[in-house]
Formats: sequence, C-alpha cells, structure tokens
Amino acid sequence: MNACIPHPLPCLGYGLGLRVEYYEALLDQPGPVEWLEIISENYMVPGGLPLVWLDRFRQRFPLAMHGVSLSIGSTDPLDDGYLARLAALAHRVEPAWISDHLCWTGVQGVNLHDLMPLPYTEEALAHVVERVSQVQDVLGRRILLENVSSYIRFADAQLSEWEFLSAVAERADCLILLDINNIHVSAHNHGFSPLDYLGGMPAARVQQFHLAGHEQGGDLLIDTHDAPVVDTVWQLYVEAVKRFGRVSTMIERDDHMPPLAELLAELEHARRLAMPLWQDAA
Repeated sequence: MNACIPHPLPCLGYGLGLRVEYYEALLDQPGPVEWLEIISENYMVPGGLPLVWLDRFRQRFPLAMHGVSLSIGSTDPLDDGYLARLAALAHRVEPAWISDHLCWTGVQGVNLHDLMPLPYTEEALAHVVERVSQVQDVLGRRILLENVSSYIRFADAQLSEWEFLSAVAERADCLILLDINNIHVSAHNHGFSPLDYLGGMPAARVQQFHLAGHEQGGDLLIDTHDAPVVDTVWQLYVEAVKRFGRVSTMIERDDHMPPLAELLAELEHARRLAMPLWQDAA
C-alpha cells in the first residue's frame, strides 16, 4: 500500500463540482463538502452574476479549476486568447490547481464540444508534451491532465493509454487527474484491465480523483455524468486509494441533477471507503 507517498499539492479532501442547481444549498448548508471544482469556461467572462457567485464561493471553499476547451492534443495552435482568460481567472480565484483533459476538442478553429481521444503514438506524445510545457509556462504552474473515456482505438497506437498518460506527465512535468469512472468505462469498451491502468500510473503525480456515473449503450459503456456511481467504480476507487493514498476526491454530476442530499451521501460513502485505508497506512 502506497498511502504515504508525498503528493506535490495538498489534499483538499472531498468535494463536488460546482453547478448552478446547488448554488444556494451549498452556501446555506455545505455539509461534508470540503472543496469545489469549477468549470473554468463558465467563469471566463468579463463580469456579471457568474463572477458574483464565484466570489462568494471563493470566500467559503477552496476551489480548483477544471477546463474543457484547452484542446491540448489538437494540431491547431494553442489559443493565446483562451490562455490569457484562463490565467486571468486563475489570478482572481487563486485555485489549488488547474486541470483539463488529455484529448483534443477541435480542429481548424471548430470546437466539437466533445473530448476526443488521441492516437497513442510517439509523435502524438512529443506533440502533447511540447504543448503542455507551453501552457505551464503561460500559467506559471503545473497543470493536471485527466484521462477521458473512449469508444474507439487507433490502429497505429504504439502505447497503451496509461503508458501514454504516464509519459506525458513525466516528460512535461505535469500532474494527473485520474477519473476512476473513465478508467472503468474505457476498460470495458476496449477489454483491458483497470488494475493494469492503476498500476501504470506514476503514484506521486496523481493529484485528484473524479467519481461519476455512466450508462450502457449497446455493447459499450458511455460516460454520462448523469447517474450515481456504480459498485464496480466504487471497488476500483478502493483500489486507487490503496495505491495512491489520500488524494482529493470529488463527485462529478452534470445531468439528471438529484437533490443535493444524494450527492452528499455519495461523498460520505467515498470518505467511508477511503478512511480505513488511510488509517491502516498511517
């Protein structure tokens, strides 16, 4: 068990993704929520109510920023305007960290509004490493990259997904946001072992966990963020805690929004699963 591995950033505990549906409830009765993750693009605006709310939450909770439009794997040039707005938001929020996805989201200036997987080749690896380094230079900090769910494989892949993500983190000196549900979804869709994936991650670089739900779509599992975390993902989370130790964890929900109490119950369940493992390792 590797629960005593030092992580480069502090553990924030257990949190939720900040969503409009829960603004009032979180301020009135935060319950077990120790931190919040914001979608960066929702607050990259010049003013208005989103920033008014954000400032209120900034006074009450530690915040992390999570983006969906960095498109780190695209062949388009990095968007300097986007990076400037991201850096300005980070200056306002002073987040614990900034994350985005190991994917591409558009090409030739067109945003597909989806998280598209990369070909796991040496050429793609070198390309992504260079771009991560550029982003980190602009932001003045290391970023976290998240593994995405996938439904196709590229015929010319030279590396497994976990080998690719691990190599990006090591060569670009960035950190990892490990989405436990996405590992389960992709493992089912492509027939690999999720435990092999966990075992292939550089433990000291795993800074955050996502937990979420999915749905069955024919023979595939589809990452939807619209359902409770299932038992197999909870079991994989336990294995992740055994390997990586005390890592900031959050429940991610984006559709079919339940009463806040249901998400708080999931958050408490995650804490109950993990705490004995931390205590055993202490």
